[in-house]
Amino acid sequence: MDQRIADLRNKQVVCIKNGCVLGYIYDVEFNTSDGRLTAIVLPGRQRFLGLIGREEDIVIPWSEIEVIGQETVLVTTDATPYMRRTKKGFFENQI
Repeated sequence: MDQRIADLRNKQVVCIKNGCVLGYIYDVEFNTSDGRLTAIVLPGRQRFLGLIGREEDIVIPWSEIEVIGQETVLVTTDATPYMRRTKKGFFENQI
């Protein structure tokens, strides 16, 4: 199935190791000498409502892409550094 780069934009990226949603594709990287795609790029998380900027972009190598579906891209990358931190409640910190 042939797709254009424009078709990849805004597809949801999910890690198949733990089901974590990493974000949506907003750019791709490709090798200019042979024209092959080398990576997909997801925007980094915003810091303090976007007023302080964003974290670094998430670059996922093409070799870690398993499946490209209609709305979702499944990847095998280690999602741990990109997972959102959860806040603990007051009582959880006291235990």
